[in-house]
Amino acid sequence: MRLSETLHLLRPARPPAPYGAQTLARCYSVEDVARQARRRLPLGSRAYLDGGGEGEYTLRRNRAAFDDLEFLPRQPGDVSSVDTSTTVLGERVPLPFALSPVGGPRMFHHEGELAVARAARRAGIPYGISTLATTSVEDVAAQTDTPLWFQLYIWGDRAQSKDALARAKAAGYRALLVSIDTTVRSKREREKRAGLELPDPDLPVTTLVEGALHPGWAWHFLTSPTISFPNIGPPDQRSLREMPAMFDGTVSWADLDWIRELWDGPILAKGVLRPEEAIEAAERGLDGVVVSNHGGRQLDHVPATIDVLPRIVDAAGDRLEVLIDSGFRRGSDIAAALALGARAVLIGRAHLYGLAAAGEAGVRHCIDILAQELRMTMQLCGARTVADLNPGLIRRRNPA
Repeated sequence: MRLSETLHLLRPARPPAPYGAQTLARCYSVEDVARQARRRLPLGSRAYLDGGGEGEYTLRRNRAAFDDLEFLPRQPGDVSSVDTSTTVLGERVPLPFALSPVGGPRMFHHEGELAVARAARRAGIPYGISTLATTSVEDVAAQTDTPLWFQLYIWGDRAQSKDALARAKAAGYRALLVSIDTTVRSKREREKRAGLELPDPDLPVTTLVEGALHPGWAWHFLTSPTISFPNIGPPDQRSLREMPAMFDGTVSWADLDWIRELWDGPILAKGVLRPEEAIEAAERGLDGVVVSNHGGRQLDHVPATIDVLPRIVDAAGDRLEVLIDSGFRRGSDIAAALALGARAVLIGRAHLYGLAAAGEAGVRHCIDILAQELRMTMQLCGARTVADLNPGLIRRRNPA
């Protein structure tokens, strides 16, 4: 029996909710929300949420890259109203960003993907579900009618990948994001120092002891079902203890061919950092790419995505939709990516900070912050529509 299952029997008294509407009202940025999230989480969960691969150069570079960009606004102009809507993968959405797939959200809040799905439904924006989600694709689909995307890891056991695809398709997921940058798992040193040894979903004793200092999180963790990964394998084997064998380094472009045969909706290659990869994706009949370095969590010392975006956009031309993620914390970050040619942005950690801080209400608050900042940036740049965001609005302080 797992330690967390044993502790269910203790039935600790429920503590008062630590963060409510008043606390969120004093959070004026995503980073404000992140500070609240860190206060609520024990060490292991914080390490998983905030950490990156190895020395975390890429994690830092993802944010620092935005410091090298400057806006050149077009003024004056009537921007009393702006339209933030756009079309992504054939669907009209009110905002040019989506909530990114991330594994293990129930490590941050007991409702996990269900809370995020409800927040996405309220905003009318797409939400991506990870293969390593802690809630089934069917249960998430029951929470929302907003566009749902499924993120697929290709494992050594291709039968498990095929099964996951079939379940997502049957549940009504509309697009598929195939991760091509995770053929093997990275070295996550911050997680190791915190005592967190994924893929074992049972948190270590040190984290549970520290949970006493975070009673809101601890109570829900100890009184909720044990964290598992219900979208992989048969019901009696849904654990990731065999992850090293699953991520066995055998992924190739040829895998995208059989996936194309199984999935009749849009398919995007996620993890693209080179123009030639966008060209390959187009030649293999994919619908788009996600410019991504996995939020700095995989190979360290790779470029920030905003730095490589323009060349990938040029390579994609009108054959692919180009989305981007990794490091986005501000509405102005989103505006910069759109100006440099991205169709939309995937928001990962930024929405998870809201989830960790206050569940669904926290995710909604982070969406609202980003939407308001995006709208303000557009107005101050003289852009009335998303289409008005173009490369002429951006310059680099130190062009190469």
